[in-house]
Amino acid sequence: MRLQLARLAGLFLLCLNLAWAQPADVARSKDHPLLTRFPNSHIVEYAKNFNGADFAVARGADGNPTRKRVEGDMTDILYFHNDVDRQPSALQLIRNYQNAIKGIGGEVVYERLPKDGDGGETTLRVNAGGKEVWVLVEPGIFSAPTQSYKLTVVEVAAMQQVVSANKMLDEINKNGFIALYINFDTNKAELKPDGQATVREIVAMLKAAPTLKIAVEGHTDNVGSAPANKTLSEQRAKSVMNAVVGGGIAAARLSAAGFGAERPIADNRSEEGRAKNRRVELVKKP
Repeated sequence: MRLQLARLAGLFLLCLNLAWAQPADVARSKDHPLLTRFPNSHIVEYAKNFNGADFAVARGADGNPTRKRVEGDMTDILYFHNDVDRQPSALQLIRNYQNAIKGIGGEVVYERLPKDGDGGETTLRVNAGGKEVWVLVEPGIFSAPTQSYKLTVVEVAAMQQVVSANKMLDEINKNGFIALYINFDTNKAELKPDGQATVREIVAMLKAAPTLKIAVEGHTDNVGSAPANKTLSEQRAKSVMNAVVGGGIAAARLSAAGFGAERPIADNRSEEGRAKNRRVELVKKP
Protein backbone atom coordinates (compact mmCIF):
# COMPACT_ATOMS: atom_id res chain seq x y z
CA MET A 1 0.00 0.00 0.00
CA ARG A 2 2.79 2.40 0.94
CA LEU A 3 4.59 1.59 -2.32
CA GLN A 4 1.44 2.40 -4.30
CA LEU A 5 1.02 5.70 -2.47
CA ALA A 6 4.65 6.60 -3.12
CA ARG A 7 4.22 5.85 -6.83
CA LEU A 8 1.05 7.93 -6.99
CA ALA A 9 2.77 10.83 -5.22
CA GLY A 10 5.69 10.62 -7.63
CA LEU A 11 3.32 10.58 -10.61
CA PHE A 12 1.47 13.60 -9.22
CA LEU A 13 4.72 15.56 -8.78
CA LEU A 14 5.82 14.66 -12.31
CA CYS A 15 2.53 15.91 -13.76
CA LEU A 16 2.77 19.08 -11.67
CA ASN A 17 6.29 19.76 -12.91
CA LEU A 18 5.23 19.22 -16.51
CA ALA A 19 2.32 21.59 -16.05
CA TRP A 20 4.63 24.32 -14.78
CA ALA A 21 7.44 23.66 -17.28
CA GLN A 22 8.25 26.65 -19.46
CA PRO A 23 8.11 26.19 -23.25
CA ALA A 24 11.54 25.56 -24.75
CA ASP A 25 13.19 27.79 -27.35
CA VAL A 26 13.36 26.46 -30.88
CA ALA A 27 16.60 24.56 -31.56
CA ARG A 28 19.80 26.59 -32.21
CA SER A 29 18.18 29.88 -31.25
CA LYS A 30 19.26 32.53 -28.74
CA ASP A 31 18.62 36.13 -27.75
CA HIS A 32 20.54 38.87 -29.54
CA PRO A 33 23.60 39.87 -27.44
CA LEU A 34 22.41 43.49 -27.17
CA LEU A 35 18.79 42.82 -26.25
CA THR A 36 17.41 40.22 -23.89
CA ARG A 37 13.88 38.92 -24.25
CA PHE A 38 10.88 40.17 -22.31
CA PRO A 39 10.58 37.97 -19.18
CA ASN A 40 8.49 34.80 -19.45
CA SER A 41 8.72 34.40 -23.21
CA HIS A 42 10.26 31.84 -25.55
CA ILE A 43 11.58 31.73 -29.12
CA VAL A 44 9.48 29.97 -31.77
CA GLU A 45 11.28 31.19 -34.92
CA TYR A 46 14.92 32.22 -35.38
CA ALA A 47 17.07 33.18 -38.38
CA LYS A 48 20.50 34.80 -38.65
CA ASN A 49 22.13 35.68 -41.99
CA PHE A 50 23.14 38.59 -44.22
CA ASN A 51 19.92 40.22 -45.30
CA GLY A 52 17.99 43.47 -45.37
CA ALA A 53 14.92 44.92 -43.68
CA ASP A 54 12.77 48.03 -44.10
CA PHE A 55 12.77 50.28 -41.03
CA ALA A 56 10.25 53.07 -40.46
CA VAL A 57 12.21 56.31 -39.96
CA ALA A 58 9.62 59.10 -40.27
CA ARG A 59 5.92 59.76 -40.70
CA GLY A 60 4.91 60.81 -44.22
CA ALA A 61 2.42 63.52 -45.14
CA ASP A 62 -0.24 60.82 -45.63
CA GLY A 63 0.34 59.50 -42.12
CA ASN A 64 2.07 56.34 -43.33
CA PRO A 65 5.67 55.67 -42.31
CA THR A 66 8.60 56.42 -44.60
CA ARG A 67 10.90 53.42 -44.61
CA LYS A 68 14.62 52.97 -45.08
CA ARG A 69 16.22 49.76 -46.36
CA VAL A 70 19.09 48.61 -44.12
CA GLU A 71 21.30 45.66 -45.06
CA GLY A 72 23.79 43.80 -42.91
CA ASP A 73 24.05 40.90 -40.47
CA MET A 74 20.39 40.37 -39.64
CA THR A 75 18.85 38.45 -36.74
CA ASP A 76 15.10 37.71 -36.87
CA ILE A 77 13.48 36.40 -33.69
CA LEU A 78 9.81 35.61 -33.07
CA TYR A 79 8.88 35.31 -29.40
CA PHE A 80 5.72 34.07 -27.74
CA HIS A 81 4.79 34.95 -24.17
CA ASN A 82 4.43 32.02 -21.79
CA ASP A 83 1.56 33.12 -19.58
CA VAL A 84 -1.59 34.91 -20.70
CA ASP A 85 -2.00 36.44 -17.23
CA ARG A 86 1.53 37.90 -17.16
CA GLN A 87 2.09 38.92 -20.75
CA PRO A 88 2.74 42.64 -21.36
CA SER A 89 0.61 45.00 -23.39
CA ALA A 90 1.90 46.01 -26.81
CA LEU A 91 2.73 49.48 -25.45
CA GLN A 92 4.60 48.02 -22.47
CA LEU A 93 6.65 45.87 -24.84
CA ILE A 94 7.54 48.84 -27.06
CA ARG A 95 8.53 51.01 -24.09
CA ASN A 96 10.63 48.19 -22.65
CA TYR A 97 12.83 47.96 -25.74
CA GLN A 98 12.98 51.73 -26.19
CA ASN A 99 14.29 52.11 -22.64
CA ALA A 100 16.77 49.29 -23.16
CA ILE A 101 18.24 50.95 -26.25
CA LYS A 102 18.37 54.38 -24.62
CA GLY A 103 20.10 52.77 -21.65
CA ILE A 104 23.07 51.82 -23.87
CA GLY A 105 23.28 55.20 -25.60
CA GLY A 106 20.89 54.58 -28.49
CA GLU A 107 17.86 56.44 -29.75
CA VAL A 108 14.24 55.99 -30.74
CA VAL A 109 14.07 56.77 -34.47
CA TYR A 110 10.34 56.13 -34.94
CA GLU A 111 7.30 54.85 -33.11
CA ARG A 112 3.75 53.99 -34.07
CA LEU A 113 1.78 53.43 -30.92
CA PRO A 114 -0.69 50.54 -30.58
CA LYS A 115 -4.38 51.10 -31.27
CA ASP A 116 -7.40 48.92 -32.00
CA GLY A 117 -6.38 46.23 -34.46
CA ASP A 118 -2.74 47.40 -34.61
CA GLY A 119 0.07 46.44 -32.25
CA GLY A 120 2.25 49.33 -33.39
CA GLU A 121 5.99 49.25 -34.00
CA THR A 122 9.17 51.08 -33.07
CA THR A 123 12.50 51.60 -34.83
CA LEU A 124 15.61 51.95 -32.67
CA ARG A 125 19.25 52.67 -33.46
CA VAL A 126 22.50 52.42 -31.50
CA ASN A 127 26.23 52.33 -32.22
CA ALA A 128 27.80 49.33 -30.53
CA GLY A 129 30.94 47.29 -31.08
CA GLY A 130 32.02 49.44 -34.02
CA LYS A 131 28.75 48.81 -35.83
CA GLU A 132 25.56 50.72 -36.41
CA VAL A 133 22.70 48.57 -35.11
CA TRP A 134 19.07 49.00 -36.24
CA VAL A 135 16.25 47.36 -34.30
CA LEU A 136 12.59 46.84 -35.26
CA VAL A 137 10.11 45.76 -32.57
CA GLU A 138 6.67 44.60 -33.75
CA PRO A 139 4.19 43.43 -31.09
CA GLY A 140 1.67 40.86 -32.27
CA ILE A 141 -1.97 41.12 -31.21
CA PHE A 142 -3.75 38.32 -33.05
CA SER A 143 -2.20 35.12 -31.70
CA ALA A 144 -3.85 33.01 -28.97
CA PRO A 145 -3.89 32.14 -26.17
CA THR A 146 -0.76 34.26 -25.65
CA GLN A 147 0.55 37.06 -27.83
CA SER A 148 3.78 37.18 -29.82
CA TYR A 149 6.29 39.82 -30.84
CA LYS A 150 8.97 40.02 -33.51
CA LEU A 151 12.44 41.45 -33.04
CA THR A 152 14.53 42.29 -36.12
CA VAL A 153 18.13 43.41 -35.60
CA VAL A 154 20.43 44.50 -38.45
CA GLU A 155 24.09 45.29 -37.79
CA VAL A 156 25.97 47.35 -40.38
CA ALA A 157 29.56 48.57 -40.42
CA ALA A 158 29.76 52.15 -39.18
CA MET A 159 31.07 54.90 -41.46
CA GLN A 160 34.82 54.50 -41.81
CA GLN A 161 37.35 56.75 -43.40
CA VAL A 162 41.11 56.40 -43.42
CA VAL A 163 42.40 59.29 -45.52
CA SER A 164 45.98 59.31 -46.79
CA ALA A 165 48.46 61.85 -45.43
CA ASN A 166 48.82 63.45 -48.87
CA LYS A 167 45.07 63.92 -49.27
CA MET A 168 44.78 65.40 -45.78
CA LEU A 169 47.51 67.93 -46.55
CA ASP A 170 45.96 68.84 -49.90
CA GLU A 171 42.53 69.41 -48.31
CA ILE A 172 43.92 71.47 -45.45
CA ASN A 173 46.02 73.64 -47.76
CA LYS A 174 43.05 74.10 -50.11
CA ASN A 175 40.16 74.56 -47.65
CA GLY A 176 41.84 75.21 -44.34
CA PHE A 177 40.35 72.07 -42.76
CA ILE A 178 39.35 68.45 -43.34
CA ALA A 179 36.54 66.44 -41.75
CA LEU A 180 37.46 62.91 -40.68
CA TYR A 181 35.06 60.15 -39.68
CA ILE A 182 36.70 58.27 -36.85
CA ASN A 183 34.61 55.54 -35.23
CA PHE A 184 34.18 55.54 -31.46
CA ASP A 185 31.98 53.29 -29.37
CA THR A 186 28.83 54.97 -28.05
CA ASN A 187 29.67 57.52 -25.34
CA LYS A 188 33.36 56.51 -25.46
CA ALA A 189 36.48 58.41 -26.48
CA GLU A 190 39.04 55.59 -26.81
CA LEU A 191 40.46 55.19 -30.31
CA LYS A 192 39.61 51.99 -32.16
CA PRO A 193 41.91 50.26 -34.71
CA ASP A 194 40.63 52.27 -37.69
CA GLY A 195 41.06 55.43 -35.61
CA GLN A 196 44.67 54.47 -34.91
CA ALA A 197 45.18 54.06 -38.66
CA THR A 198 43.86 57.59 -39.23
CA VAL A 199 46.17 58.92 -36.52
CA ARG A 200 49.16 57.40 -38.30
CA GLU A 201 48.22 59.31 -41.43
CA ILE A 202 47.87 62.55 -39.44
CA VAL A 203 51.31 62.00 -37.97
CA ALA A 204 52.76 61.32 -41.43
CA MET A 205 51.15 64.52 -42.75
CA LEU A 206 52.56 66.65 -39.94
CA LYS A 207 56.01 65.18 -40.35
CA ALA A 208 55.87 65.98 -44.07
CA ALA A 209 54.82 69.58 -43.29
CA PRO A 210 56.92 70.55 -40.23
CA THR A 211 55.59 74.13 -40.04
CA LEU A 212 51.92 73.14 -40.08
CA LYS A 213 49.93 73.58 -36.87
CA ILE A 214 46.40 72.18 -36.46
CA ALA A 215 43.46 72.33 -34.12
CA VAL A 216 41.72 69.01 -33.53
CA GLU A 217 37.98 69.71 -33.16
CA GLY A 218 35.39 67.17 -32.07
CA HIS A 219 31.73 67.28 -33.17
CA THR A 220 28.66 65.15 -32.40
CA ASP A 221 25.09 64.80 -33.59
CA ASN A 222 22.23 66.16 -31.48
CA VAL A 223 21.26 62.89 -29.79
CA GLY A 224 21.58 63.27 -26.01
CA SER A 225 22.03 66.34 -23.84
CA ALA A 226 24.06 69.31 -25.04
CA PRO A 227 26.46 69.32 -22.05
CA ALA A 228 27.17 65.60 -22.40
CA ASN A 229 27.77 65.94 -26.15
CA LYS A 230 30.14 68.85 -25.64
CA THR A 231 32.13 66.92 -23.03
CA LEU A 232 32.26 63.82 -25.22
CA SER A 233 33.43 65.81 -28.26
CA GLU A 234 36.20 67.40 -26.17
CA GLN A 235 37.31 64.00 -24.90
CA ARG A 236 37.43 62.57 -28.43
CA ALA A 237 39.39 65.54 -29.76
CA LYS A 238 41.90 65.18 -26.92
CA SER A 239 42.12 61.44 -27.54
CA VAL A 240 43.12 62.09 -31.16
CA MET A 241 45.53 64.88 -30.21
CA ASN A 242 47.24 62.79 -27.54
CA ALA A 243 47.65 59.90 -29.96
CA VAL A 244 49.24 62.25 -32.53
CA VAL A 245 51.63 63.55 -29.86
CA GLY A 246 52.39 59.93 -28.99
CA GLY A 247 53.34 59.44 -32.63
CA GLY A 248 56.18 61.93 -32.32
CA ILE A 249 54.56 65.32 -33.07
CA ALA A 250 55.33 68.23 -30.73
CA ALA A 251 52.37 69.14 -28.53
CA ALA A 252 52.95 72.84 -29.26
CA ARG A 253 51.78 72.25 -32.85
CA LEU A 254 48.39 70.97 -31.70
CA SER A 255 45.32 72.01 -29.75
CA ALA A 256 42.02 70.25 -29.02
CA ALA A 257 38.46 71.50 -28.58
CA GLY A 258 34.97 70.05 -28.59
CA PHE A 259 31.82 71.69 -29.91
CA GLY A 260 29.21 68.99 -29.36
CA ALA A 261 26.28 69.50 -31.74
CA GLU A 262 26.81 73.27 -32.05
CA ARG A 263 28.20 73.17 -35.60
CA PRO A 264 26.28 70.64 -37.70
CA ILE A 265 27.14 70.21 -41.37
CA ALA A 266 24.03 68.13 -42.18
CA ASP A 267 20.42 67.74 -41.10
CA ASN A 268 20.18 66.00 -37.72
CA ARG A 269 16.64 64.86 -38.55
CA SER A 270 17.99 61.99 -40.67
CA GLU A 271 20.40 59.21 -39.76
CA GLU A 272 22.60 60.08 -42.76
CA GLY A 273 22.80 63.65 -41.50
CA ARG A 274 23.64 62.61 -37.96
CA ALA A 275 26.38 60.29 -39.25
CA LYS A 276 27.98 63.22 -41.11
CA ASN A 277 27.82 65.40 -38.01
CA ARG A 278 29.70 62.85 -35.90
CA ARG A 279 33.19 63.86 -37.00
CA VAL A 280 36.63 65.12 -36.06
CA GLU A 281 37.95 68.11 -37.98
CA LEU A 282 41.58 69.11 -38.46
CA VAL A 283 41.70 72.90 -38.81
CA LYS A 284 44.79 74.79 -39.99
CA LYS A 285 46.12 77.25 -37.41
CA PRO A 286 47.99 80.48 -38.22
